[in-house]
Amino acid sequence: MTWQPVVDAWRASCEGQALEAFLADRRAAGATIYPPEPFRALELTPLDEVRIVILGQDPYHGPGQAEGLAFSVPAGQKTPPSLRNIFKEMIRDLGSAPATTHLGDWARGGILLLNTCLTVEDGRPASHAKKGWEALTDALIESCARDAAPKVFMLWGAHAQAKAPLIESADTGHLILRANHPSPLSASRPPVPFLGCGHFSAASRWLAERDRPVQWVA
Repeated sequence: MTWQPVVDAWRASCEGQALEAFLADRRAAGATIYPPEPFRALELTPLDEVRIVILGQDPYHGPGQAEGLAFSVPAGQKTPPSLRNIFKEMIRDLGSAPATTHLGDWARGGILLLNTCLTVEDGRPASHAKKGWEALTDALIESCARDAAPKVFMLWGAHAQAKAPLIESADTGHLILRANHPSPLSASRPPVPFLGCGHFSAASRWLAERDRPVQWVA
């Protein structure tokens, strides 16, 4: 199974055409748009290989940061605060974390790192929100949920948790894990602090029991 039918249907839709026109207008106006490869998460993690879905919100809006994978930045970039907390929780939960900020190994290993909005303008967070990307990413989430192969959905923060009905309505028995966003503003706060949530080991155990092991650290 591939993502192509979902992407093609979106491109033919009103939302897809409006988004493409919006991007063309912004580029014509001289806007700098990140990332250079908005569909990279789909290219690195085919639908039939997805084991875990981690939902982000918006690509990074600084030069050289966004690379089409939620929470990931190229190796050598300064570790963003949310990713720093992700690694901090991994070390607490699993005893280790990746040695690089680039999460390509996760993506190639079945961990879909999907932002709900796939582009952004330089220095303008959420500048492309509600322009048409959400119609695509909601459809991608629904496709993951409808596929019966066991998956874990990690929903961190209110924005990601708002997508839970898309998963639950499929009624296919996937595991949904909820916690606060790993941002320093919320990672330690109630109702479910991200730091201490244990999501990484919980996902590993659940998937291993279903013969779909995942590797967090090479």
